[in-house]
Amino acid sequence: MRKKILSTYKNGDIKIYEDDCLKMLRKIKDGSVSLVVTSPPYCMGKEYEDVHDDTESFKKINKKVIKEAYRILKQGGSLCWQVGYHVSNSSIVPLDFLIFEIVEGINKDLPKENRFYLHNRIIWTFGHGLNSEKRLSGRHETILWFSKGEQYTFNLDPIRVPQKYPGKTYWKGPKRGLPSGNPLGKNPGDIWDIPNVKKRHPEKTEHPCQFPIVIPQKLIKALTNENDLVVDPFMGSGTTAIACIIENRRFVGSDNNSKYIQITNDRITKAINGDIPYRPDVAVMTPDPKSKVAKKPANFKW
Repeated sequence: MRKKILSTYKNGDIKIYEDDCLKMLRKIKDGSVSLVVTSPPYCMGKEYEDVHDDTESFKKINKKVIKEAYRILKQGGSLCWQVGYHVSNSSIVPLDFLIFEIVEGINKDLPKENRFYLHNRIIWTFGHGLNSEKRLSGRHETILWFSKGEQYTFNLDPIRVPQKYPGKTYWKGPKRGLPSGNPLGKNPGDIWDIPNVKKRHPEKTEHPCQFPIVIPQKLIKALTNENDLVVDPFMGSGTTAIACIIENRRFVGSDNNSKYIQITNDRITKAINGDIPYRPDVAVMTPDPKSKVAKKPANFKW
């Protein structure tokens, strides 16, 4: 049996396993983790999946992983599952529905004070991707945010965004005429407009389904504090690990693909050295109408 590799960085604060995710999770102590955040395989025949996997396979593995995630989460910790759709013959299955059913099934055996509570169904929207011909093109995925118990960590200020109308004022009362918005910015809401990682994106690696660093970064800033432990059981190209290094959190993650482990190790080294390329959390830009790519060809009919 091939030896599984453990890579450690920053005096053990960052641990990377080349191993099955369940084996990795079983190495972690009960109630020691502040956040489990991941994006599991969608079982659609990607290079890192079994070609025979389907929605039943998806439910089976995710149920096992989420049960282990519950065990390792501390009371008040959070579980964030980022998923899209399983697509077969142009018919889709919304995978967040399956995850919600799995979590509700786990909750049935738990006392009320210790259950998973769903706080947000975050929509990650992106303007570009594969173009469909027999249905509308998919331009969003979903993040389900649960907490373990009714009391939980939530830091809003680190993820506030600029207000659309910063000059808006109170129109009556003792504060009349004063700015009505929070000087730190507004709540970002549950729809996040973040470009996905495409060919020329500065973060792009060989992984075929890589998500932007800013997604786990926002969740980490909001749902954990510095030096807290974050776990990603389906680590892929190490995006969550990079976000943890940037935000000064501890991390444990795994992947069973040696190519992706090497990509992760290379990215971690760059992140520790401050050389990791990534798109920061800034508003999506509107293209310059004078640029060549923004000009409409004469034969376009719209």
